[in-house]
Amino acid sequence: MVRAILEGRKTQTRRAIRKQFAPDAEPEEVAATSPEGWQISGHSGLWWDDAGACIDDAIRCPYGQPGDRLWVRETWRIGAWDESRGAVAIDYKADGYCRRDWIEIGYGDDGAKFEHYWIQCTDDADKAGIRLDENGEYKWEPGQSPCRYRPSIHMPRWASRINLEIVAVRVERLQDISEADARAEGAPFELGELERLILGAKAKYRSGFVRLWQSINGEQSWHANPWVWVVEF
Repeated sequence: MVRAILEGRKTQTRRAIRKQFAPDAEPEEVAATSPEGWQISGHSGLWWDDAGACIDDAIRCPYGQPGDRLWVRETWRIGAWDESRGAVAIDYKADGYCRRDWIEIGYGDDGAKFEHYWIQCTDDADKAGIRLDENGEYKWEPGQSPCRYRPSIHMPRWASRINLEIVAVRVERLQDISEADARAEGAPFELGELERLILGAKAKYRSGFVRLWQSINGEQSWHANPWVWVVEF
């Protein structure tokens, strides 16, 4: 999905709404949002909370509203570091990009981050058999860092390279996704036997989206057909 964003193939994302609407909610009621589409107006009995009780408070999209900016987490590692400045350079796994500019994260109370990463990275270099040279430095070619790759969930804001601006937010059922929107989700172009039976022979990007959604949210998540936030960026 990171590669799809970088290539301009992914301009939408869907996230299940935590508080699901009542099964008998009317579509026009569900669509009663703020003009920008990021807040669902309160209607008594329109949706349930986690305990199954009806509530009538407005629900705001937790991902923001048009004009807000999102930053993207991805798998990353430290590609190099500069002890004198408390700075690091970052490698990104999705496309093998090595960021050459330094990001200063500092020392001391306000920059304990560098000391933390420095210790881990020197340990990784030692384990990889890389030794300090005559100048007391570790050296390797760009993209050959011995440092461990870190999961996207552990990427801090300062390490992110991708910023997106929200242009629209709306609410819909998961299975209402169109072929064009599935393509905008960056879904792969494919058609499995199960999806052919469910969606029809022409729904190739929707087929890819079904597999993508199930791989992230579980085998039965597509059939549950939850209400979702649709965020366009």
